[in-house]
Amino acid sequence: MVRIGHGADALNRAVPDATAAASADAAWPGLPPGLAGRLAKLDIRRPADLLLHLPLRYEDETRLTPIATAREGDTVQVEAEVVSSEVSLRPRRQLVARLRDQSGPLVARWLNFYPSLQKQLAPGARLRLFGEVRSGFFGDEMVHPRLRRIEPGEPLPEALTPVYPTTAGLAQSALRKLIGRELDRLRDDELLPVGVREVLGLPAFAEALAMLHRPPPDCDAEALAAGDHPAWRRIKFEELLVQQISLRRAYNARRAKRAPALAARQELTAALGARLPFALTGAQRRAVAEIAADLAAPHPMQRLLQGDVGSGKTIVAALAMLQAVENGYQAALMAPTEILAGQHYAKLRAWLEPLGIEIAWLAGSRTKRERAAEMARLAAGELPLAVGTHALIEDPVALPRLALAVVDEQHRFGVRQRLALREKAAGGASPHMLMMSATPIPRTLAMTHYADLDVSVLDELPPGRTPVVTKLVADGRRDEVIARIRDACAGGRQAYWVCPLVEESETLQLKAAEETFATLASALAGLRVGLVHGRLKPAEKSATMVAFAAGELDVLVATTVIEVGVDVPNASLMVIEHAERFGLAQLHQLRGRVGRGRTESVCILLYARPLSETARARLKVIYEHADGFVIAREDLHIRGPGEFVGARQSGVPLLRHANLETDGDLIEPARVLAEHLLSEAPATAERLVERWLGGREGLLRA
Repeated sequence: MVRIGHGADALNRAVPDATAAASADAAWPGLPPGLAGRLAKLDIRRPADLLLHLPLRYEDETRLTPIATAREGDTVQVEAEVVSSEVSLRPRRQLVARLRDQSGPLVARWLNFYPSLQKQLAPGARLRLFGEVRSGFFGDEMVHPRLRRIEPGEPLPEALTPVYPTTAGLAQSALRKLIGRELDRLRDDELLPVGVREVLGLPAFAEALAMLHRPPPDCDAEALAAGDHPAWRRIKFEELLVQQISLRRAYNARRAKRAPALAARQELTAALGARLPFALTGAQRRAVAEIAADLAAPHPMQRLLQGDVGSGKTIVAALAMLQAVENGYQAALMAPTEILAGQHYAKLRAWLEPLGIEIAWLAGSRTKRERAAEMARLAAGELPLAVGTHALIEDPVALPRLALAVVDEQHRFGVRQRLALREKAAGGASPHMLMMSATPIPRTLAMTHYADLDVSVLDELPPGRTPVVTKLVADGRRDEVIARIRDACAGGRQAYWVCPLVEESETLQLKAAEETFATLASALAGLRVGLVHGRLKPAEKSATMVAFAAGELDVLVATTVIEVGVDVPNASLMVIEHAERFGLAQLHQLRGRVGRGRTESVCILLYARPLSETARARLKVIYEHADGFVIAREDLHIRGPGEFVGARQSGVPLLRHANLETDGDLIEPARVLAEHLLSEAPATAERLVERWLGGREGLLRA
């Protein structure tokens, strides 16, 4: 049996809703009722899609193995005559057939069967059986083999038998028949330049598909299984090429839109720079210059600002927002949680109010009257800046002169949510968009799934950040960890204790935050212990965080609501309970809440045994590395791109076959060819996109 190694997100495709599946029959005439709907579940919506529905593995039915020479554990095909068959009731009901070829006997058993199967097993019938040979009580046997009745002398297949991804109610035989029919109709439809194919060693499109759907018995089975056969490389390259074309078309379409040209007047921005108690890093200055140049252009900026925890993204965003304000426009910053939005609001107020700039604060914790007053001033254009959560994109909020929309932790917002913020602008112009992420994006991912964005990278931490010491501690040493907290607080420091869930869960077996709070409050008698979690009312959450930041609490027991944005320099110790349950990005973000002062900080990862292989791999990475970019690369390796991209994958053509780790060398040639085709051969680019996406490019990148 030959197995095919698809990319990490080989089957990560959009699954249509029930209505779409039901209407598929009408969209694909000539198919039996319901079949088109089942094909639609595999994202096969037209005959051409069948060709790109590629096998997971292959079975070799091109040769016969004499029964006597088949070894236990081998998956083989035998041709034999039925001697007898019967339904046996002991030890359980089963259909048992005894067969024989010239070399010896074989027993075949089925535990689940239909009467039609019994009819095929009539004595004297000649069959081909495919299955795994086992040692049974009566000698060699096969359990649930696949069988086919044949005529004497019937020829063997000339190609390996493909095994395709399928869905309930859709048999392999039906898929093979449909795909085979399309393959027979396929004419030479070569869309890649000959020179590119020669340089990369790629076969023609039709040749590659024939090899993958109908590989001959003498093909390089190992290369097929590893996914690095030239036929696979051809398909993967074309898939990467189509993704690049599709995303660059979206990028070019946005650049064709009109946006306010915001000149870098160096009025408010220079005034803020003069007041800052710190100097910008080289990486920050570079990002500020890139963003300023984009804002001065008459088309919408679409830039991703990525940087590690604590790299100083907020001040870069503040300078960009001031560039909008000094041109007479408004800017808005949206964050996914009230805690994070509140941190941004507090920082921006401290920096900008001395310059005479008022900021609107829109969040769920504000009273209806307060929000109404802020919204009225925003609508009148009196307030140049707004900071908030999802409240910013609620209908009543009007930003008539919005020129810059900043979205922090952009991966937590869906495409439509980011669109909603952009659509707050009036007058037909599109605002500039700056998206920020503290989860660094590996280079291969940035070149593929994020190819429609310009990217600025903050790869330099501001001076004064102390390294965080990471310790792995087994759950059995919990008492020692609690003692460590008492000592830290006795020395005037503060500590976090992070719990994964608010409520008990039998499945995850995690400590509830309330229970941990009660335990720590008792064990740390004399210390002030606070609790914050997602179920608290916004005002309660805010009050607890303010108290912790002010030093009125010694220990903060929290869920992951403190994952981003919380900045308390005096907090030098963090305990993450059941660390093995967290993803790498979360662990890195949480660890970034300490090490913000000048005292040595420690992050203790409490874990419970036994550890799964994945959990062990994650803890090893977070223990050994502090660089967010290295951690992100490892995270991509462990999770795969589909999960890593998160909410941003909505509308983006995901990779079914290409693997960003093993096929990374194809990305740059695909990017270069995409640019060439879009400028020199747009009709060819259109045909490539049509071949792969069938007009389903979708909602690409808000």
